[in-house]
Amino acid sequence: MKFSKATDYALHTMLFLTVATPQKPIGVQQLAERQKVSPTYLSKILTKLVKAGMIESITGVNGGYRLKRNWEDISFLDIIHAIEGSASLFDCSFDHGPGCPIQKVVLSAEEKMEEQLRNQKMSDLVREHNIVI
Repeated sequence: MKFSKATDYALHTMLFLTVATPQKPIGVQQLAERQKVSPTYLSKILTKLVKAGMIESITGVNGGYRLKRNWEDISFLDIIHAIEGSASLFDCSFDHGPGCPIQKVVLSAEEKMEEQLRNQKMSDLVREHNIVI
């Protein structure tokens, strides 16, 4: 199982925004430089995070992005779903109904992983590792 690079950038961007001054927007250029990624590519990721309601875009000379939701509530799963969507990782290709034993095992594992990611908040990560950017 593998998450996309976009999810990697989204998680790191959200970590940076969580630690940054909440009222001061951070420009896409600065966010992109921190991760050594194209501002154009990162803008597409930021658009998904805006649509998910986690961050907001501030226009103008001192514009940029900042957290919109309470940073205490943002989970890894929220961010992953904003980028990857919430479709199951596994879809049985045989037509033998919803009782597929393989599907059940994979869905059970997926539920456990999602629970772990739902419980892991960005705020916990910042506190546990004393992160300062």
